[in-house]
Amino acid sequence: MEQKRTTESCSAAMVAVKDALYVLGGKWKLPIIVSLQDGPRRFKELQRRVEDITPRVLSKELKEMELNDLVTRKVISSTPVTVEYSLTAYSETLFPLTTALHQWGSQHRKRVFEKSRQEREEKQLQSQPA
Repeated sequence: MEQKRTTESCSAAMVAVKDALYVLGGKWKLPIIVSLQDGPRRFKELQRRVEDITPRVLSKELKEMELNDLVTRKVISSTPVTVEYSLTAYSETLFPLTTALHQWGSQHRKRVFEKSRQEREEKQLQSQPA
């Protein structure tokens, strides 16, 4: 009985993770969310903040995020007409996730650089004549 519960809970967890990755997956959605965390942005501002994203891809990602209630699109009647994107209250539930990813990413980056530095030092020591 205990094994069945564990299998069922693992299965439910996997479904939840797959659902989250379906909505947030890919190269661009989380960087877009992080770029909007400190306030609304116009399309071009977002494109500059999310480095290397093309206008076509940014537009596609924003439309998908709008469908999933992660961002809102606001048309501002000015000359020329401008469009502003902002996070929804629902997307703010992702802030603990983005904070955790930021912390983990920083730690991982330090770890990788430290390991690389140590390997270079070891190679230098090995290549020096005794």
